[in-house]
Amino acid sequence: MARVEARSNFERQLVSILGLVAVAYAFLAGLRTLTVTDLGWQLATARWIVQHHEIPSIDVFSYTAHGQPWVYPVGSGLLFYGAYLLGGYALLSWIQAAACAGTVALLVWRGSVVSAVLGILAVPMIATRTGARADMFSVVLFAAFLVLLWQHHRSGRARLWLLPILMAAWVNLHLGFIAGLALMAAYVAVEASDMMWRERRQTATEHLRSCWPWLILTCVATLLNPWGWGIFAAVFRQTSAMDTLSLWTSEWGSASLNWTVMSLGFSLHNPTGAFYLMLLIAALAVAVALLRREFGAAALVSGAAIIAIRHIRFEAIFGVVAVVVAGDILASAVAELSHRKRVSAGWTRYGTGLTMGVALLAVILAGLRSADLVSGRRYLASGDELGTFGAGLSWWFPERAAAFIERENLPGQIFNSYNDGGYFVWRLGAKYPDYIDGRTIPFGPKLIERNTILMRSPPDSSVWQQEAQDRGINTIFVPLGRSNGLHLFPVLRQFCISNTWRPVYLDEVSAVFTRKTPENQGLIDRLQIQCATAPLPAIAPQGNSTQAFNRWANAAAVLHALGRRSEAFEASKWALAIFSDSAFVHFLRGNLLEEVSNFSEAEKEYLVSVKLEPNGTTWSRLGAIYHRQDRLPEEIDAWEHASQLLPHPAIVLLPLGYAELAAHRPQMALQAFDRAVAGLPPLGGNALLADVAHGRAAAWDALGDLQRATSLAEETVRLRPSSSEDWLMLANLYDREQRFEDGQRARERAAKLSPGQALPIEPQLQR
Repeated sequence: MARVEARSNFERQLVSILGLVAVAYAFLAGLRTLTVTDLGWQLATARWIVQHHEIPSIDVFSYTAHGQPWVYPVGSGLLFYGAYLLGGYALLSWIQAAACAGTVALLVWRGSVVSAVLGILAVPMIATRTGARADMFSVVLFAAFLVLLWQHHRSGRARLWLLPILMAAWVNLHLGFIAGLALMAAYVAVEASDMMWRERRQTATEHLRSCWPWLILTCVATLLNPWGWGIFAAVFRQTSAMDTLSLWTSEWGSASLNWTVMSLGFSLHNPTGAFYLMLLIAALAVAVALLRREFGAAALVSGAAIIAIRHIRFEAIFGVVAVVVAGDILASAVAELSHRKRVSAGWTRYGTGLTMGVALLAVILAGLRSADLVSGRRYLASGDELGTFGAGLSWWFPERAAAFIERENLPGQIFNSYNDGGYFVWRLGAKYPDYIDGRTIPFGPKLIERNTILMRSPPDSSVWQQEAQDRGINTIFVPLGRSNGLHLFPVLRQFCISNTWRPVYLDEVSAVFTRKTPENQGLIDRLQIQCATAPLPAIAPQGNSTQAFNRWANAAAVLHALGRRSEAFEASKWALAIFSDSAFVHFLRGNLLEEVSNFSEAEKEYLVSVKLEPNGTTWSRLGAIYHRQDRLPEEIDAWEHASQLLPHPAIVLLPLGYAELAAHRPQMALQAFDRAVAGLPPLGGNALLADVAHGRAAAWDALGDLQRATSLAEETVRLRPSSSEDWLMLANLYDREQRFEDGQRARERAAKLSPGQALPIEPQLQR
């Protein structure tokens, strides 16, 4: 008995230590500069409410969707706005840290060693979704709901009277309150599933009998909002927009499930794989729950995992469920096993040692990752991280460009991108309406698609001329910061030399262009700059801070986009002198070297980059280099790696298929083409389908199936009737089928498309 009590005290102390470690780690993970774009329009909404003393139900910020219905809880924006007035951007960063730490504290409070360890593993997932935006509150409140309901499920003694109070707040903070209702329904289903077993029936019945008044009051509490029942219509509109959101924002996309990606879960320094490690643990918990006949718990964990796989945005919700429910399932199973084996002193020592070992590993992991956060390594190593450790506004926001527009009184209307729309509304919305922002609903999919098309179109194209004329656009304001900027605005150089638009401002994170009209000519004469000579960084950074690194790194990227290669290479040297393990900078240097045909040095830079951070784009560049050097095995391996890491892998599966054809492996080529079709992006278009059909035709031809090859070649010319090479392939196949008249017509068609081409020549495979 004394041994059991001593073990219980030991476990309680260990849980307390692990819980403190988890909360401290979560606080450091949440303490970062502000990066989320939605914060801007939420702050702007709160400012508008304070100024006008009413809550808007329509769009009041844009000139493209003005007056369109828009219903969204305003409580979060008001809280953020109040915090901003009290402590500026810095206080908002501290709120992020408090939200992340508070969520983890809820999960590990009064938990077990298992749940405390899982809490540490889940920190990166929770930190991702507790940035300063409205859904921060959904993560925190979902955790509170789940802890209360699960405690009631296990003991029947939870403070369920808190649920309606929390729901009254939740419905006014974020549309994610619907998750609270879903969670209550899931709880009822868990209790109902326990009624299948005679030994649990009475307990489950008592739990439901004691909780139903609070569950009903919680449902009623959802009506305590400015729109009453209308809030559910807003939820429906938001849910209906998921398909649109998944096209334009990665957080609404699905998670990749392959070993290359899932192996990241076992990295000590790279926390992006935490989701996949938690999936494996959840799968184990589900198996244990099924063996223990806890079908409701198994369904709850499985459902949360499936939703998170379909929409990566819900990874934090899944993490919460995994810590509380999966952690409890595994802890109960371990406790039961320990009770059965407790008669053996050897087993007790073994179990204690194993527990200590797992706890020590979790503490070491939290320590290593906390050190990476505080030192800035976590943020500098990744090409996609736009924040840094500490408080304040992230470096990528175009603050200086916004100040320039305001100071110089540039003419409206102003075009801005989807990603910086929230910041635009907050920073300039008092004077200028925006073109678009991250609210999605009032703008609709057509305008979001048009914004993307415009961001990728040359400045003197008809689409820009038409849009500027129809909307009265006089100024273009674009961010250039890493993945949110240059990748989405690949026409920076063309805009700099445009006949229609003139650059009036440029720094390493943003650019401003003014439309060339008689009314704007005086302003252009006064402010016009030359992108070929503008200093970048605009202000040379001093020291070795993370801010200095980001300025040099992004300056190198902008200089590269402008064709100023030697300056870009020099800027990259300065960046690497501050932090040498940046995957982004090594990738950029690989681009610069590849462009001057220094393939051997480019390969070295790309290999360093993928070693630091596995990345599909980098592997695809290696595939292109190996293709140019006729290094077929390495090329195939690079395309395969890229296909495992890209969200839409069709673009690399096509060259993989053609490489397999060149290696005389038509069956492998067909598999690659099949995967390409399955991985086509939502707006892939006929060009990709035509490439697939062409490759399939060549593969079936190599396998001796002339009929299939001809059918696919016919499909190719239907999809892409303007390619002489496709028509020549079809002509040759017709000849081999002895359809000579069809073959002659196909050759004549090819000759019209490519005059002077020798008709009998067999076309080369596209690679």
